[in-house]
Amino acid sequence: MAEELDPRKLGSLNRLESLSEKDLKKVVSKGSHVRLPANWSLIWEKTPGDKAYLIVEGEVSVRKNKQEVTRLGPGDVIGEMAIVGHKLRSASVVSLTPVEVVHFTKEALTELLDDVPAFGEALRGTTEDRLGAPAE
Repeated sequence: MAEELDPRKLGSLNRLESLSEKDLKKVVSKGSHVRLPANWSLIWEKTPGDKAYLIVEGEVSVRKNKQEVTRLGPGDVIGEMAIVGHKLRSASVVSLTPVEVVHFTKEALTELLDDVPAFGEALRGTTEDRLGAPAE
């Protein structure tokens, strides 16, 4: 049986600090709390966008064509761009350390974006940081 994640732990993450306790509980309830070992492949390049992860603890490597392009950690969401953009994955993600994550199915993430606008804003902040601010 998976251990429950205290929603307050998410509130301490940089990107989610503006979410209310009610919103944090909703985020936790829509996902599955998972701990994964180092060197675990969470996402594979050029595959369909069927899941996303919110990193609670640990560090991951984002790789394109087997070359690291960035490292991400607590508060970052991975896998959302393929879901939101309805495209194949643009990169692979591998854990560099043991990681604690909240796993979201495509359906759960889509529901959260509709039900918790503040979570959507936090998610867009992660995406914009990675891609650069959108042109006005």
